[in-house]
Amino acid sequence: MSDVPALLFDLDGTLIDSIPAIHAMVNAVMADLGYPALGMVQVRGFVGRGVPHLIRQVLEAQGEDPEGPMFARVETALMARYLYDVEGNTPYPGVSQALSALAARGCRLGVCTNKPHGPAIAALTHVGLLDHFEVVLGGDSLPSRKPDPAMVHHAHDRLGGGPLLYVGDSEVDAETAANAGAAFALYTEGYRHAPIEALPHRFAFSDWRGFADLALPHLLAGETG
Repeated sequence: MSDVPALLFDLDGTLIDSIPAIHAMVNAVMADLGYPALGMVQVRGFVGRGVPHLIRQVLEAQGEDPEGPMFARVETALMARYLYDVEGNTPYPGVSQALSALAARGCRLGVCTNKPHGPAIAALTHVGLLDHFEVVLGGDSLPSRKPDPAMVHHAHDRLGGGPLLYVGDSEVDAETAANAGAAFALYTEGYRHAPIEALPHRFAFSDWRGFADLALPHLLAGETG
């Protein structure tokens, strides 16, 4: 196992604010199918567990059977838009600088997101972050999604092992880190619903500026879980 520090990041709500893009895309798809618009706060509550969960929540909000025949129609339309409806995705302030600082200090970086791999690549490219990462795994990259730890284990192996920190913003991310036995850093300005103290974490932060200085002591100490 390498002794080079590795950091794995969630995407939506952690590195980028994607809710405006997802909200616009969902409403465009549903409008084409004859349904009224949903509010941004409502759609925000559906994000984090992958596209199937998002679709089921949207259908339920529209009074449809989330397991019924509309699921396939919405999924097809949504995935057709997901690769190019990237406007509205924005990186949180200081993210690019933090990633550059970590790389300059010898860290290896990857992304583990429940967003499908193609749309994740498209979003990262749109916001100018893709080149920071050696590995990007999406919700369709493996048979399971977060909070199953397989994605974290697989990405960690591809980065060479070594001290690991997983960085995310939500209940799903906290559970994923715990399942993977990884130290967890909680970004508090993302999409979580629970209070900060309800999510197990090694440390929490609200500003990406200075993140490298917070993260490195944990990594250089060889801490994992």
